[in-house]
Amino acid sequence: MSSNHLVVYCTCPDEQTARYLAEAVVEAKLAACVNILPGVTSVFYWEGEAQSEQEHLLVIKTSDIAYSRLESRLVELHPYELPEVIAVGIERGLAGFLDWVRDETR
Repeated sequence: MSSNHLVVYCTCPDEQTARYLAEAVVEAKLAACVNILPGVTSVFYWEGEAQSEQEHLLVIKTSDIAYSRLESRLVELHPYELPEVIAVGIERGLAGFLDWVRDETR
């Protein structure tokens, strides 16, 4: 079942920020559900140096209709200068779950 649903990944510096962002996007109906995965180690190159940070990962379920507003809200609220916001299309999924995601993010 192909759909117009997305999983969006966004890393956060700490649990407080992760919860704040998750609650903000769910309450605004920009996401149907957000999972918070603690203990993610991110290794990246930034400002001329290799970096390594402990972060929390948001796994956000949304629709393509809500994505642009979701992205804008994450960028607006996020403390990072350049937050990771990556959307991946959901190719298949349980029809009832995908219907729920669509209904929650209209």
